[in-house]
Amino acid sequence: MTAYLIFVARRFGQLLLVVFLGISATFFITHMTPVDPVAETISVITNFSKADPEAIELMRKTLTELYGLQGNVFEQYISFWSRLLRGDLGPSLSAFPTPVSQIIFRALPWTVGLMISATLISFLIGNALGALAGYYRKSRILKIVSLGLIGLQPIPYYILAFILLILFGFVWPVLPIAGGYEMNADLTLSFSLVLDIIRHSILPALALVLVGAGSWLTGMRALTSNIVTEDYVTFAELGGVGSTRILRSYVVRNALVPQLTGLAMSLGAIFNGTVITEIVFGYPGIGTLLIDAVHAGDYSLVLGLASLSIVGVAIAVFLIDILSPLLDPRIKAE
Repeated sequence: MTAYLIFVARRFGQLLLVVFLGISATFFITHMTPVDPVAETISVITNFSKADPEAIELMRKTLTELYGLQGNVFEQYISFWSRLLRGDLGPSLSAFPTPVSQIIFRALPWTVGLMISATLISFLIGNALGALAGYYRKSRILKIVSLGLIGLQPIPYYILAFILLILFGFVWPVLPIAGGYEMNADLTLSFSLVLDIIRHSILPALALVLVGAGSWLTGMRALTSNIVTEDYVTFAELGGVGSTRILRSYVVRNALVPQLTGLAMSLGAIFNGTVITEIVFGYPGIGTLLIDAVHAGDYSLVLGLASLSIVGVAIAVFLIDILSPLLDPRIKAE
């Protein structure tokens, strides 16, 4: 037990180091942009009216302090970390004076809900079909289904998204093709609102599931095909153990360990969003927010989104590392 706790502490230290280096690199890269946020904000504010030079200078000093841009880059870096540890990412440049954290957490539930549901559905479908296809290798139906999903796998998300948009938006218009809910909808929590949100998420989720299920199927089928040749599976078959129990308890249980690692990585990357898919369907998630921030030169928002993504992926890797010895006794905590 002591060795495992030392292992967890060491991995946690690596987590903190990865987050620190990743966010630091993002900070310096975003600050290399030629955009001057103070000048941009003053330009927007004074675009339609003349302002007193003293008022502009006072505004410049206030905005410089508000954005944490006092002093040189190193001083700004120290100020950034002190604010970040307090949960303060500063105001958005494109939606001034709305805080960056407020904008991110407004869009985050959309991406998290879409990505978690799509990832889990594709994981379950892909692994179930992959296990069956790997164990019942002579089944024609499973071969056809596998071929179809594997054929969809190399297609980019946005190509499949466009196909679904044309098919269900114009050829057979039964599903909404844009937005997260109906325009002018009552946003009070109700069954009708939840149903409306689910309807708007079907096409984006379907695009992700159809492309993602193929990769899970391929991996699970390969793992299952190797495991069915193991001695303990052969002995179980010779001992008269039922095929359903062999598949469930002997094959799938062992094949799922590396797949669960991939699932944790996929769930950690949900904070990245699926940028192009969200843009195609006009979905109000992190991906759409990131593109809008880049176009507006809002590096405060870009930095906040990048930091969130780094933390999410780093935590996913950390959880994989500390849970792997518990899930698979063949892995030692060292």
